[in-house]
Amino acid sequence: MKYEGLSEGHIKLAFFAILLAVLGGIHLLIPDFYRTIWQLSVSGNMEGTIDYLRSFGIWAMAVSMLIDIVINIVGFLPSIFISAANGVLFGIGAGTVVSWLGETIGVVISFFFMRTLFRRKAKAIIAKSRMLSRLDEYSTLKAMAIARAVPYSPNGLVTALGALSHISYRDYIIGCLIGKLPSVAIEVVVGHDVILRQDNSMRLTIILILVVLVYGALWYWNRRRQAKKVLQQIHNDLHDGSGRV
Repeated sequence: MKYEGLSEGHIKLAFFAILLAVLGGIHLLIPDFYRTIWQLSVSGNMEGTIDYLRSFGIWAMAVSMLIDIVINIVGFLPSIFISAANGVLFGIGAGTVVSWLGETIGVVISFFFMRTLFRRKAKAIIAKSRMLSRLDEYSTLKAMAIARAVPYSPNGLVTALGALSHISYRDYIIGCLIGKLPSVAIEVVVGHDVILRQDNSMRLTIILILVVLVYGALWYWNRRRQAKKVLQQIHNDLHDGSGRV
């Protein structure tokens, strides 16, 4: 048992070392990479983002994915600007795949960091907090997929809630892969059409209406489902084991 724990610790240390080496290597190859990401994400400069990616030529797609990964590791920087730029530069299909993979890899690495560094404290916090305990009940693959499927949702917050919960690495990764695809696709298409709205104004309008209708219907369905659960619980509380009130 001791050996297994030591082995797991070595794996985590190796992961951190490799990640730091990769991030450091990026800085050596592209000295202004992190400073530029910060400036572009804070300013939301779309034209600057597109020009910056174009400057890498055939490596533009790889650099874009790296930007998405770094942004999602950090957790609090917006990724909307890079999703829109990917749609304009690479087309909606390829732009969606690049953004989807980049964001998913980023939130998985961020989850690993949070789970590794704060897991013990998280368990103590969950045990003492009734609200977090209730939230932890919904930390499943399905719940994570739904949370990730919401466009423009705060990635850092969803990652933190996942890291604080008892969700497994497997369920978290699969949930993110499933949920990120529709949300990223919407972000790429909307960003693409907003920038090129003269050519795609009708499609943009239709997509926005459909998004509102679909997510509104899902919200309404979830509220009804939760209400039924509450009523069922009340019913169960009012009856004892023999079926008498």
